[in-house]
Amino acid sequence: MSHPIKIRMGGYGPPTTSFSRSLKLIGDTLVAAFGDRVDVKYVWNIMDFGYRAEEILSLVEDGILTLGYQSSSYLTDRVPELGFVDLPFLFDHRDRARAAIDGALGEFLAGKIEDRVNYRILGYFENGFRQISNRLRRVRVPADLKDMRIRVLPSEVQARTFELLGAVPLRWDLTEAIAAIKAGTIDAQENPFANTVTYGVHKFHHFHTVTNHFYISRPIFLHRPAFDAWPADLQRAMREAVTRAIAFQRDLAIEEDRDARAAIEAAGCEITELSAGEHAQFRAAVAPLLAEARGTYGQKMFDLV
Repeated sequence: MSHPIKIRMGGYGPPTTSFSRSLKLIGDTLVAAFGDRVDVKYVWNIMDFGYRAEEILSLVEDGILTLGYQSSSYLTDRVPELGFVDLPFLFDHRDRARAAIDGALGEFLAGKIEDRVNYRILGYFENGFRQISNRLRRVRVPADLKDMRIRVLPSEVQARTFELLGAVPLRWDLTEAIAAIKAGTIDAQENPFANTVTYGVHKFHHFHTVTNHFYISRPIFLHRPAFDAWPADLQRAMREAVTRAIAFQRDLAIEEDRDARAAIEAAGCEITELSAGEHAQFRAAVAPLLAEARGTYGQKMFDLV
C-alpha cells in the first residue's frame, strides 16, 4: 500500500474563527472522499508556535504547509497589482465586492500571484470591510485622526490612504501590532470587527468607527509543486472542497461581524456610525490616491470592477 498524501493546512487564528472552521470543512471533505489515501492535519494559529502572521506565506511557499490563507495586502510588495484591491472605497457593497473577486478581477489577480509566487490560488476567503478603532477619541471626520499612530497592513496603498487622512501609518505585521496595542505604544488600528474581537483589541480601544474604508480578501494558496503532483481526482476534489468552504466562510463572516459588534458594545466600547456627509469627507480626503491609481494600474483594472 502506498503512503498517504500529507496535507497540512494552517492559518493565524483560533480554531473558532470562520477561517479555521472552513479549513476543517476542507479537510473533512477530503477525508470523507479519500479515507486513508490522505493524511490531513491542521495548525490553526502559527503565532502560537512563535511565527509571525506574515510567515504563513513562506511556510506554504516552501512546502512546510500545504495550504494557507493570508490577506492579499501582505503580498503587494511581490505582486504590485494586488495594491489595486487595497484602494480605499473601491467597493460600496459586499455583494459587488464578492462578484468582482469571484469573477474577472479575482482571476486576473490569481494569475499575477501565480506568476511570481510558488502557489496555486484556488479562491478567496472574505476578510471583509475594515473599521477604525483607537484608544484616544471618537473619530467622525478625517481631522479626528490627525497624528494618530495607526497600524496598517504591509501595503503602500494602505499607508498612503492613512497619510491622506492625517494619521501616521505603521506598516506592521499582526504580531507586532497586537503587542503594541496591549502596551499602548500605538494609538489605533483598522480591521473588520471580527478580527478586532478575535485578537482582543476591544479590551484596549474604547472608540470604534464604521468607515468601511477597505474591503480585503484572503487568497487561499497551496504549495504548487505538491498540488501539481497530486492525482487528478484529488486536485479536483480539493478545488471543489475549497469552493464549498468559501461559501461556508462567507456566511460565517456575516454572523461573526454581527456577533463582534455586540461583543464590542458589551465591553462598554463606543461604536460610531458616520452620517453620509461625514463619510463623504473620508472619500474626499483620499480622492488624490484614486486619481493616481488610474495612472498606476490603468483603466483595464477599474473595468474589471
